[in-house]
Amino acid sequence: MHAEIAVTVDSVVLCKFKNRFKIVLVKRKNDPFKNQWALPGGFVEQEEDLPDAAKRELKEETGLGVKKNEQIGTFGTPGRDPRGRTISVVYLSLIEHEEKLNAADDAAEADWFDIDNLPDLAFDHSEIIKTANQYL
Repeated sequence: MHAEIAVTVDSVVLCKFKNRFKIVLVKRKNDPFKNQWALPGGFVEQEEDLPDAAKRELKEETGLGVKKNEQIGTFGTPGRDPRGRTISVVYLSLIEHEEKLNAADDAAEADWFDIDNLPDLAFDHSEIIKTANQYL
């Protein structure tokens, strides 16, 4: 018997501004965690490579296109997603400057936040951001 396990990707997109990092977050349009801020991301499609899935979800939810993303971790603690067993592969992208964001798809809003002053985040995304910080 095999467990049903979903694979998702999340993107940590950072830019440095006056020696501080800013990060892209999206406000979730749907449950779970409706109206809460989260990293842009979503489910991987059947024939899709993981880094491409992260780029696609980022583009769909924020309008941001990144050329390069680097895998920085995998998060799979049981219970991290109330919908069921979900493993997320996380990608980091550093970009030159704060680009204009355009929320779409299942993101109600998209915005830049100071990495040291974040709102309450959905899922285990504050944990993921801590890991990204250590990675840097």
